[in-house]
Amino acid sequence: MSSFSARIDLPPTVTSVPLARRLVRDVLRTWDAPHDREDAELLVTELVANVVDHVGGDVLTLELTLGGAWLRIGVVDGSAIRPIVREMSHEQERGRGMRMVARIADRWGAEDHDGGKRVWFELSPAAVGEPG
Repeated sequence: MSSFSARIDLPPTVTSVPLARRLVRDVLRTWDAPHDREDAELLVTELVANVVDHVGGDVLTLELTLGGAWLRIGVVDGSAIRPIVREMSHEQERGRGMRMVARIADRWGAEDHDGGKRVWFELSPAAVGEPG
């Protein structure tokens, strides 16, 4: 089976959030990836928004890899502080993004990367009949 990868540097600004979403949609379409594109777009939105809201810096890197059946999307930034999954509270207006990533992704994690970190998630192919 073929494998594909893409890596894109973006500024950590609010305009990069919808841009990352569009890039994921376009790359998955180009690769004809059998994964739920809406889930991939939603989760990359959360990861990029976390960098914009909490990290800043000079650049964030969006990484996409399709290897075998699995799609892996990662976001690299310059902060070594890893995200946490917070307990849900009805009073909180924010802070639900990583809980959503943990719930929707088949697998996710964070790892050290060049003095910063990479936060990633993986999706298995969508079941037959599900949106792709």
